[in-house]
Amino acid sequence: MSTSDNSQNKIENGPLMDANSLGNALRYVFAGRLALPDGHLPKAKHIVPVDFVGVGVTTSDDPAVDDYILQRLTELEIKQVRLDYTYGDEGGPVTRLLERLLATDIKVLLHLVQPFSEAQQMKTGSAQLRWRDFVQTVASRFGSRVSAIEVGSTSNRRRWAGYDTESFFNAWRIAFEEIKSRNIKLAGPNISDFEPLHNIAVLTRLRRENQLPDIHTNNLFSERVTEPERFDHRIFGTKLAMRLKVNLVKKARILKKISDDFGVKEFISPAAFWTLPRIRRVLVNGEEKQADYLSRYLTLLAASGAMQQAYWGPFICHREGLIDDGYETYPELERITHYRSVLGQRQDFRTRPAFYAMKNFNRLIPGSLYEGPLATAEAIEVHAFRSKDKLIHVLWTANGQAMPMHALYAPAQLENVEVITRDGEIAVEKPEFVTETPVFLCWPAGAKIELKSSPNARERVSVYRHAPGKNLYEFEQDGWKGLLIAENAEHAAALKQKLHPAYLPEATEANTLRKARNVIWRLDNILDKPIVIKKPLRMPPHKLLLDKFKPCKSRRSWNAAAELLRRGIPTGLPIAYFERADDKTLTDNYYLCDLVEHDFSARDILTAFNEGATEYQGVSEDQLYQQLSQFLLELHGRGVFFRDLAGGNILIKKQADAELEFTLIDINRARFFNRNATLAERLSDLTRICNKLHWPGREKLVGHYLQHTKYKLPFNFRCRLPFYLYDFKVKFKRRYGRKAIKRLIKKLRGNR
Repeated sequence: MSTSDNSQNKIENGPLMDANSLGNALRYVFAGRLALPDGHLPKAKHIVPVDFVGVGVTTSDDPAVDDYILQRLTELEIKQVRLDYTYGDEGGPVTRLLERLLATDIKVLLHLVQPFSEAQQMKTGSAQLRWRDFVQTVASRFGSRVSAIEVGSTSNRRRWAGYDTESFFNAWRIAFEEIKSRNIKLAGPNISDFEPLHNIAVLTRLRRENQLPDIHTNNLFSERVTEPERFDHRIFGTKLAMRLKVNLVKKARILKKISDDFGVKEFISPAAFWTLPRIRRVLVNGEEKQADYLSRYLTLLAASGAMQQAYWGPFICHREGLIDDGYETYPELERITHYRSVLGQRQDFRTRPAFYAMKNFNRLIPGSLYEGPLATAEAIEVHAFRSKDKLIHVLWTANGQAMPMHALYAPAQLENVEVITRDGEIAVEKPEFVTETPVFLCWPAGAKIELKSSPNARERVSVYRHAPGKNLYEFEQDGWKGLLIAENAEHAAALKQKLHPAYLPEATEANTLRKARNVIWRLDNILDKPIVIKKPLRMPPHKLLLDKFKPCKSRRSWNAAAELLRRGIPTGLPIAYFERADDKTLTDNYYLCDLVEHDFSARDILTAFNEGATEYQGVSEDQLYQQLSQFLLELHGRGVFFRDLAGGNILIKKQADAELEFTLIDINRARFFNRNATLAERLSDLTRICNKLHWPGREKLVGHYLQHTKYKLPFNFRCRLPFYLYDFKVKFKRRYGRKAIKRLIKKLRGNR
């Protein structure tokens, strides 16, 4: 089917939601119909549909890709797919795949996508005629063989779909007439994300015109809050998030309520995903986090009881697919609007962990009875499902957190449990902790398992979950408690003997690396690698009071290391932390980590430049300033406010090609956020790193840093002021502070 020429593309489109539509939506809201008390909690005692899980598919020019798709869908045991179909697909690869799918038992939701330029012109008679011809052709050929035809494509995103209010309803009217006249199920309007005003506005008008769909479709994304169970701070801000409690479950239940209020019986999410670039903005191990997200997302939607089906799409693509096709260039039009084709070559396809996570979920959960949440919306999620042959508990924590199994279950409950990993493998050993990666605990179908009590947030610990080949183990012996990282239970038992805090070799003058508020020393012979131990040396009286209810220093170092590593910021790899259970001094605790190999510290090189050097160990000023500022930009961009960014706490290792590798130490004061660091926090860190650097160097380092932030600020007086104040503070403390007073007393005693 031909489309119009470019001269017809210049159509003046109106607003996406006109005043009348907005008024209809607001009347619904102000009437209180959007209210859903306790809507953030899943509804218990409902059956998860057998065909709950779907995927979005398409193909390429290569027929072998069709074979591959059908093979992998069979492996997933998927019962339905969604396929995008547009002008020009007649007789092409998409039609070829569609015919192959229709020859199987897989149900097809056929999604009609109008080209962007055509959507813009839907106020013209010629564009409307082309659209009617297209819908007639598709409905006549495939309508009786597909499960439904969906119309609308991210219809609330004009920059992707091309519609304004009038053009969308023109397209819908024509499609409704052609599809319903053939007794085909109609789905739509395909709203994207959670924007219920759009759903209300569209359904209000469609009801008035007797053109409601049979299936209400909304692409229910949740990736902008990084964890699907979290309350969405992007709606009305962080402060209101905890009061409104709009998490994924509540979003699904609100949209289902809207469907019911307008008399649309079915509600589905035909496409959603979490793109790897978005994940990697703040986290490492992107593909593992994608798989975690998928399991958590599908579990919550199944628990919500709000929708008949939830699709993941696209199935194959580099940026967000369950299978990577190896083709890194992204098409101009977002795939959520039109998943047009597979761009990579068959030989480059690679299966991601998310594929196996979906396979496992689809094998265990659809068709089961959801018994209810045993814990939810409390940084720990435990959801109970009962199938014909299993009682299944799906568990996970908030990102970066872990909770011991014994805090949830009695030992007898875990004796005969079958543990299935996120990706469907039977666990070799029972995990001691629940982590951010979902785990499926399975008992015989007749079992009755309850949690010990409501989970206590104090039981949670921090962990870097995706360290390759490493697991978390608890330590509790002889009045000591703590955590350690090991490969398996046998390795953990050996480490508990070797690293027992009561028998650790003490610091000596020869192995001490630093001695001030803390003593830090190196041990070379206790493990097969050199390690570093840090122990508080003394606590001032005011700290004994202020830190009494905080985690001990070593646990804070452990927590900070876990957070830095999961955000991709280098620090010494944690090995263990220990603390005496009845310690009143707050000094009887140890933090153990790998020794960080380095050539020099930031303090060394910045001091050299401050004293007039133009290079240090082969590193020039420009090299350092550019690479250090880039490291700091990444640090702050990943939500880290370090608070103790002195030059001695940044270790530097020279790499090939004049590259520098930066590693942070002395990390226990750092704070972490699910947002970028603010300008004030950034400048606070920069004042500390620049304290031993002359002003010309500051101009270069801070100037380069500021120009590469979203603020694009010059290093003006507003930005310089924190540096002036910090310089004054440091000079004042050196002259009149505690150390200065001690020096004076020592001097006076020496003169007696």
